[in-house]
Amino acid sequence: MIDLRSPIRCRVRLTAAAAVLAAVALGGCSKDAPPASAERAPGYGAAPAAKPGELVLPPAQRERISITTVAPTRYQPLVYATGTVAFDGDQSTQVLAPISGPVTRILVQPGDAVSRGQALAYVSSPDYAAAVSNYRKAAATARNLQHIADLDVQLYKNDAIARRDMEQAQTDAVSAAADRDAALEQLRAIGVEDTTIQALQENRPVANVQGAIRAPIAGTVVERLVTPGQLLQAGTTPCFTVADLSRMWVMTNVFESDLSDVRLGDQADVVTNASTNVFHGTVDNIAAEVDSATKATAARVVVSNPERLLKKDMYVRVTVHSRHEHNGLLVPIAAVLRDEDNNPFVYVQDTNGAFERRSVTLGERLADRYQIASGLQSGDKVVSEGGLFLQFAQSQ
Repeated sequence: MIDLRSPIRCRVRLTAAAAVLAAVALGGCSKDAPPASAERAPGYGAAPAAKPGELVLPPAQRERISITTVAPTRYQPLVYATGTVAFDGDQSTQVLAPISGPVTRILVQPGDAVSRGQALAYVSSPDYAAAVSNYRKAAATARNLQHIADLDVQLYKNDAIARRDMEQAQTDAVSAAADRDAALEQLRAIGVEDTTIQALQENRPVANVQGAIRAPIAGTVVERLVTPGQLLQAGTTPCFTVADLSRMWVMTNVFESDLSDVRLGDQADVVTNASTNVFHGTVDNIAAEVDSATKATAARVVVSNPERLLKKDMYVRVTVHSRHEHNGLLVPIAAVLRDEDNNPFVYVQDTNGAFERRSVTLGERLADRYQIASGLQSGDKVVSEGGLFLQFAQSQ
């Protein structure tokens, strides 16, 4: 007879055997498996911490870390500021109309290079005719009175006149010559050309010439303020602006915390987004008063501009290389990290070789280094490279 319960018994025997094997296997695994915390640490290169918040790296991972020992250092700070470009006030000027009258012709446009004395525009002015007439009259009077003075000298020598009369004639001649020279300077002041003045001095007739507005300095016409036909008023109407663009001023603002580090003669670097060039200049003026609106002190930097890349009113960034020495603790920029609240910190190596996070207060930045105002002491060993690796390992 077939036993119908035998398959059931077989299945029960197999199930029991499997349970025994699983128990043995689990027992073996639990004996060799490391703690969960130890599984995560080797994955990020960090062994179990010696103290809460510290990291201990195995030798293979330690090779990735660079250490810098902090020590007091003498340094010259960098002062960072912003500014705007302006024309050099010693090499730029606004040209005013020397005579009254309407503009008949404009000879230059913005961007044109001009030399000193070059005509910029012509003006039809009665001032010209009056100046020419005054010179002719003064020149004629001077010649006549000089002739009389020469005759009186001969008469005095022959005892024909008194000495007093001769001296009066000489005085009148000198006075007339002074009036003639003043009239001549007036012609030059209103822009009469040299050829016309020479013709007047030689008592030759001259054509009906127009008055000229001339460049008082050599440079570039950067602004034109008049149009043809515009009526000018002598001495008051601005006509052009001429500037030498080979040198510019950078007007920057220095705040109270940096003012003691900025002095006359300090070198400065000027950078603008319009060019990859770094422009070098010198601080040549520091204002005597503080701006009431910004509470900053204006400092002027004279900058060479050979390629004419700096333009008036351009926004620039200025770095002043102070000559005032400071003493402090400096660390590489790469050593300073930021936490989730954007607060700065560094990793410091303890005497036992572990690394701990330490909050710091940053001072000024010096190129590729930070000055540490607080949080570190002389002799501390700071992680200068590899801090991001430690930060990642600690966050896991």
